[in-house]
Amino acid sequence: MSGPGAGRLELGRAGEDAAVAELERRGYRVMERNWRCRLGEIDVIAEHGGVIVFIEVKARRSTSFGAPAEAVDHRKARRLARLAGVYASGRPALFKNRECRFDVASVIVAGDGSASVELIQDAFSSI
Repeated sequence: MSGPGAGRLELGRAGEDAAVAELERRGYRVMERNWRCRLGEIDVIAEHGGVIVFIEVKARRSTSFGAPAEAVDHRKARRLARLAGVYASGRPALFKNRECRFDVASVIVAGDGSASVELIQDAFSSI
């Protein structure tokens, strides 16, 4: 892809790849990436210690405009919760007697392609 959105898409893909690698390193089992429905998209859906985790990935090239996680506000949290409800409603057996939570992966992707990932577990409890 070329054009003005190409850099943003590459950044998003690099950030998500780095986040998934970190999640797996921490013992998360990734179940889905980029799950979509008519309401939007969930970046990553994983299982961690028996808990189903919905993960929002935010990537930036620097912290000049704040940490990537700062872009996840109340509105984004509500939207992700609605998306999670749609996802869960189509899989009642998977969610029976299971806890869920929402994590945020805040990723800085450097110019050389290296990335640092901060994982904020249960991120929406503080929003």
